[in-house]
Amino acid sequence: MSRVCSFCQKSTIFGNMVPRKGKSKKQGGNGEHIVRRTARTFKANVFRVRAVENGAKKIVRVCAKCMKAGKVQKG
Repeated sequence: MSRVCSFCQKSTIFGNMVPRKGKSKKQGGNGEHIVRRTARTFKANVFRVRAVENGAKKIVRVCAKCMKAGKVQKG
């Protein structure tokens, strides 16, 4: 089952965790250095909601942002 919003097509995206070591130059150090890069995922906050679509009740997957914006008519 995919984690995709049916209104805005928001889905899982990929990125990195970037830990830094050292004191920043602004605070009097030699500057921060990147230690490693580890892959991670950013998952969409998707819910299964019963909504009215084209006059019919359906169960759709909707992200929290679309629900808050009022793009979904619950029913």
